[in-house]
Amino acid sequence: MKKLIGKLVAVNLGKKEDDLNKSPCDFLQAELDGFIGDRHRSIQRECWQGDKQQEGSIRRNERQWSATSVEELAEISEKMDLSEPLTADKVSVNLCFAGIPDLSLLAKGSILKFPSGAELMVEEYNPPCVEMGEKLAEIYTTNSGKALTATDFTKAAAFSRGLVGVIEVAGKINAGDEVTVIIYQTPRWITKMKNNR
Repeated sequence: MKKLIGKLVAVNLGKKEDDLNKSPCDFLQAELDGFIGDRHRSIQRECWQGDKQQEGSIRRNERQWSATSVEELAEISEKMDLSEPLTADKVSVNLCFAGIPDLSLLAKGSILKFPSGAELMVEEYNPPCVEMGEKLAEIYTTNSGKALTATDFTKAAAFSRGLVGVIEVAGKINAGDEVTVIIYQTPRWITKMKNNR
């Protein structure tokens, strides 16, 4: 398995329902159903428009946590020509990493391991949404003075918005923690079996 070492530079908690904000904190306590105190904590969630299932259906919650990286936030900020850089709390994610190249492209099944023993599993890429674009257009300005639109964020953050996933092993996750990323790779026995068909 391929491994990477990165650093967790910020952690955030979103307490209010129907609120895009998350607030910086010192640590997160991960349980098997999500982060204690976070609005996304649950083993299930209601489907919305754009999900694979019918809107309103109840499904397994594959979005117990969300993450981005300082590198991807810098790239998005540059594309949007922002006068001050985007931060993880402003784009409403729980975790912000440094030193993990192409974080948003980590394969489903990849594991993020922390010193406490906590483990997070990647479920999928977190596509940028218009609602977040609207929020950012209200609070950010551009270097050129051009007004931002709701779609500026969705265009700039395509394929670099971050990830969502589930808690694999409970534990405490601290800002400043080193994180070991175990990148998912198809097991050799499956590859071998496919090649021998």
